Amino acid sequence: MKFIDEAIITAQSGDGGRGCVSFRREKFIPQGGPDGGDGGKGGDVILEAVSQKRTLYFFRYRKDFKAKNGASGQGKRKAGKYGDNLVIQIPIGTVISDADTGQVIKDFTKPDEKYIIARGGRGGRGNARFKTSTNRAPRFAQPGETGEILKLKLDLKFLADVGIIGLPNAGKSTLISAISSANPKTGSYPFTTLVPNLGVVKTDWGEPFVVADIPGLIEGAHKGTGLGTKFLRHIERTSILIHLIDSSSIDSADPFKSYKIVNKELEMYSRELAQKPQIVVLNKLDMSEARNAADIFQASASASGIEITLISALTGEGIDNLKSKLIQSLDTLDE
Repeated sequence: MKFIDEAIITAQSGDGGRGCVSFRREKFIPQGGPDGGDGGKGGDVILEAVSQKRTLYFFRYRKDFKAKNGASGQGKRKAGKYGDNLVIQIPIGTVISDADTGQVIKDFTKPDEKYIIARGGRGGRGNARFKTSTNRAPRFAQPGETGEILKLKLDLKFLADVGIIGLPNAGKSTLISAISSANPKTGSYPFTTLVPNLGVVKTDWGEPFVVADIPGLIEGAHKGTGLGTKFLRHIERTSILIHLIDSSSIDSADPFKSYKIVNKELEMYSRELAQKPQIVVLNKLDMSEARNAADIFQASASASGIEITLISALTGEGIDNLKSKLIQSLDTLDE
């Protein structure tokens, strides 16, 4: 199934039913009077965030949503039936905005959260409502109000405590497999991860937390190059970033090269994103020459005041230490 994380739809609530013009006509009751009932209210369009939905794939094929209209009123003061509400289910983490103005309407961050995005029109009043001492036989009724029509943009942004970033093939998918129950696809070619993966990290010494494996960034990602801005949005909500670096590919002449590329892309995309706390992690220590390259990077990092964590996501070396640092950092942010 293709991953879809944005969509534009039209939501239309139901029209209110028309009020009824009717007069009571019964034998032996010569002056029955008006008895037209009110029209029913149109149905609302309701958005509901559910955990069963993970993407906006459903909206790839369906763009228009309309609730039922209210029924017209009837004689004998019978009100028209209310139009059925239309409930649209969306993934948790979906941001709803006006597609024309860009104004955010609702940010869904909790499961089972509901929001009426378009309210149904009120039903028109029947002629029985307009009887007065001077107009005892009104021959008119109100039409129902039309429903609301909204053009909406849906943006899905994953909710995770920790986001794993880095250049392609840094080992992000392997790392999320090592620290959580997630089982993403792994491989030795660029953009192995084509969709963000979420995993829950559990330890014996702290609260569980959610980690997101974000597809690899390359130069120009903030402009959409590679997988670009399609996935940068998913780390906007994270509290901490793991900046993962393939230690086997560190350039001894410029050890900070990959580190600077990724941080530049974050800065170009969002200054707020670039300022998020980072834990810099050197991965793939199991590979030949990786430790020598890691030592070179560490020497430069120490001079710049950057703390480094060493791991091998493949063998599990340093994973418990990394989990401990993540929990400590998250606890510090919560204080």
